[in-house]
Amino acid sequence: MSVLSHLEPEKVWQYFEDICQVPRPSKQEDQIIAFLLDFAKKHNLEVKRDEIGNVLIKRAASPGYENRKTVVLQSHMDMVCEKNKDVEIDFNTDPIQPVVDGNWVKAKGTTLGADDGIGMAVEMALLTSNDLEFPALECLFTVDEETGLTGAFALQPGFFDGKILINLDSEDEGEIFIGCAGGIDTNARLKYREKSVPKDHVALRLEVEGLRGGHSGDEIHKDLGNSNKILNRFLKQIGEDYNIRLNVFDGGNKRNAIPREAYAIITVKEKYVEKLKADYHDFAEVLKRENGKREPNMKFTVSDVTLPDFVINKKTQRNLVNSIYACPHGVHAWSPDIDDMVETSTNLASVKFIGDNEIEIVTSQRSSKESGKTDISTMVASVFEMVDADIQHSDGYPGWAPDPDSEILTISEKSYERIFNKKPVVRAIHAGLECGLFLEKYPYLDMISIGPTIRNAHTPEEKIDVETVQMWWDHLLDIFKNIPEA
Repeated sequence: MSVLSHLEPEKVWQYFEDICQVPRPSKQEDQIIAFLLDFAKKHNLEVKRDEIGNVLIKRAASPGYENRKTVVLQSHMDMVCEKNKDVEIDFNTDPIQPVVDGNWVKAKGTTLGADDGIGMAVEMALLTSNDLEFPALECLFTVDEETGLTGAFALQPGFFDGKILINLDSEDEGEIFIGCAGGIDTNARLKYREKSVPKDHVALRLEVEGLRGGHSGDEIHKDLGNSNKILNRFLKQIGEDYNIRLNVFDGGNKRNAIPREAYAIITVKEKYVEKLKADYHDFAEVLKRENGKREPNMKFTVSDVTLPDFVINKKTQRNLVNSIYACPHGVHAWSPDIDDMVETSTNLASVKFIGDNEIEIVTSQRSSKESGKTDISTMVASVFEMVDADIQHSDGYPGWAPDPDSEILTISEKSYERIFNKKPVVRAIHAGLECGLFLEKYPYLDMISIGPTIRNAHTPEEKIDVETVQMWWDHLLDIFKNIPEA
């Protein structure tokens, strides 16, 4: 039974609900690609796919709009797959379960995938509508935006023809984005040796959970809790006092999400257990006082567990704890040119024991200046170089420099003011968009990015404002009516 069919615009929400039924984790988009190809075939639409998996579906102009410039609409297929720990789901096979909660649509205990499933749904609705007015449309669906911008990197010149591109992947209705930050990942790997658990030790599991998490671009300025930093702070605080030994540290999941949960399994002399538990309780109270307003649901637990088979060697334990403690996280610099805009940031995203006696620390950096991106990634790398970690940088992606003289910007601004009787906010975004990579292949593109209001993206609390989807849709339709002749 449909859950969203009563919402408006009806066709947009119908397609979004259909998309929720198709698994589409990053780098595993085969099912959603097949879904789009079948959709195009069913509706007799011209479609093509490139080698990496990007899909382009075309729709001819409405009568009277044949001489207007072609518009490229773009969204990405993949979604960030996060869930609450008490939710059973296989993101490779199971559907997302959307629910309506007042004025919002969210999912049952998982990310919703409105980032960017709602953009896909708008494109599909336009491609199958016969009662609307628009110029020729080229609808571009890219793969693997969330974990590497792979689709945008691999996009070849000539895949589409339009010279105006509207990106449908921003998350604030009433704001028109004309620029974005570039980014790079900096990952460190530490080798460890397995050692026998001291004979007089028992094991404890320390856990931090219930943090808000969030998008490491859109929400890095909110000073939200980082589960890796918080748990590591306690390990650093009590490590020398109790001579604890570490078996495992596991926190965070996605490179572009602020980590919400972390746990560590440690061993300690039995005579220290009750005192350590009391210290953890006191630590929790301090952190709640420090972060209570920002993180009202943060939770700290300590429990007895079975003694593990090994602990890691002391030197690696010390290097791991010290480097996580020293690793920067959060806003590094604010823009001197645009009020209240983050210029440079870094996210300590995850800490994982990955097998072969290796620990991987994943971080991601963003900056609207190429020099700032280089500086912050070098700073992070330097922390881990001091403990002899193996450092790897991703290829990174470029930012998108704002063009205040953009023709499509002027059209969209006037359109918004005409419809809603108020001016939109025009700004750049600290999150990464694919637009910078498009410009490398298509340097003549005139671009903007617009979207509905989405909150808590990349977390199980992700939700989309129903009313703003209608506003976004109306804005798009009016923009189409004002696209100039070619």
